[in-house]
Amino acid sequence: MTPSPLFPLNAPLPAPVPSQELRDRLASRRSAPAQALTSPGPTEAELDQILTLGARTPDHGKLFPWRFVVLGPQSRGEIAEKLSGLAQTQGRPAKEQAVLAKLTAAPVTVLVISAPVPDAKPLWEQQMSAGAVCMNLEHAAGAFGYASSWITDWYSYDAQATALFGLTDGEAVAGFIHIGTLNEPALERPRPDMAAKVTRLP
Repeated sequence: MTPSPLFPLNAPLPAPVPSQELRDRLASRRSAPAQALTSPGPTEAELDQILTLGARTPDHGKLFPWRFVVLGPQSRGEIAEKLSGLAQTQGRPAKEQAVLAKLTAAPVTVLVISAPVPDAKPLWEQQMSAGAVCMNLEHAAGAFGYASSWITDWYSYDAQATALFGLTDGEAVAGFIHIGTLNEPALERPRPDMAAKVTRLP
């Protein structure tokens, strides 16, 4: 799928305007518990727009150093089954086997793969662009009224596990973005003391 841009190339973009609705949305943004996500999830048309919006992310050099894999129920079930067998073979604790339930609960999962372009811009900047895509996808899903959860877990870093996702040399899992509906509101979690996190220089 190659989504069409929201604006023609080189078209003037609208200037930002104040939006209390957007501020309220950002102030209440909260990742959902992945296991609690249920149907309905986004339609194919909505998901196309969510992916298009997610791709509008900072990207030094216009490299697009990431790609998406949309995982449906069948593919996620098959992957979770293989990961379960791998976890048992590797002797992983029960807790690490239990997290595989996150892969099969939500109606839609988008695997974001960091795919840096060799010998281009700094690797760290390209990896951060993939992380920004993950965050953008969560915001876009929220704009359509869905809850989401950005997950990695052990199988994102295990070479035998990532082989199941079709990663090539140099690629890495940036995150699994699970999207669906929460039947109960998510509870607020601790937030940072901003006074301890912000330095202001003259």
